[in-house]
Amino acid sequence: MEVLEDGDRASATGSVVTIGAYDGVHLGHRYVIKQVRALAADLGASSAVVTFDRHPATIVRPESAPKLLTDLDQKLELLAEAGVDTTLVIRFDQARSQESAEDFVTTVLAGQLHARAVVVGWDFRFGHGRQGDITLLQAMGRDLGFEVHGLDLVAPGDDGGAPVSSTRIRQLLAEGAVDGAADLLGRDHEVRGRVQRGDGRGRELGFPTANVAVPADICLPADGIYAGWYRGPGGRLRPAALSLGRRPTFYDRAEASLLEAYLLDFDGDLYEQPAAVRFHSRIRDEERFDSIGELVAQMDRDVTATRHSLGV
Repeated sequence: MEVLEDGDRASATGSVVTIGAYDGVHLGHRYVIKQVRALAADLGASSAVVTFDRHPATIVRPESAPKLLTDLDQKLELLAEAGVDTTLVIRFDQARSQESAEDFVTTVLAGQLHARAVVVGWDFRFGHGRQGDITLLQAMGRDLGFEVHGLDLVAPGDDGGAPVSSTRIRQLLAEGAVDGAADLLGRDHEVRGRVQRGDGRGRELGFPTANVAVPADICLPADGIYAGWYRGPGGRLRPAALSLGRRPTFYDRAEASLLEAYLLDFDGDLYEQPAAVRFHSRIRDEERFDSIGELVAQMDRDVTATRHSLGV
């Protein structure tokens, strides 16, 4: 996949374009991309996604900006896996937030991507003050030589359920329902970070863990114990029992949740390495134990539950 930045121009053969934050690249996003690719094939054009280097809400309404389901690197990887030919990553800053919808169409869609068609949801809004909509796109498309296709939101099945959205996925994660989130993502929710040195208590208990420092703007599930997968620099997925929380057995008022991964059947040094952690299923809530012995016994049960859930 070709990745363009502000000012770069795509191939002159033209593009079928869709636009959005594409946070999570979930099943709804993938449905849109499928339509884009099919139309691009019919027109002999390339498929293109316009997205942003950060969530636009961090600029236009920072007090309520959502946590991200994917960082930029993840998003680009997932777009490439979905078969997108070109992704234009726009730097969304204060100046960009003031850009009119008309200027965006002229500069980005027509100028940089040579759009021959644009595919968006019927409720799509863009530009300063969200003044641009599909009606504007259609009117400008007639002058600039591109057609516009509006799509309905996609529901995750035929049962009339709520449409797939990044907001709904965040809600499920906040409830600890990582399996439900996976149903809408089309994969287990993954977060990334770097392994930090901890207090060494896990090794003393017989369960050495990798403490993964996840950036503050990334969406984590609710505190609890999970079965999941761990991937280090080598790319191998390893089964892991995951603890996400504030360790109430040892701390009364920990300031932030800590993600700890106990890799099953593994012994090695992971410090300072980049790591990716996938949440597969929830095992239980976080608990406070009255003794170390009770905690260790429960950790043994958690590992057994993890093996059962992951089939390892």
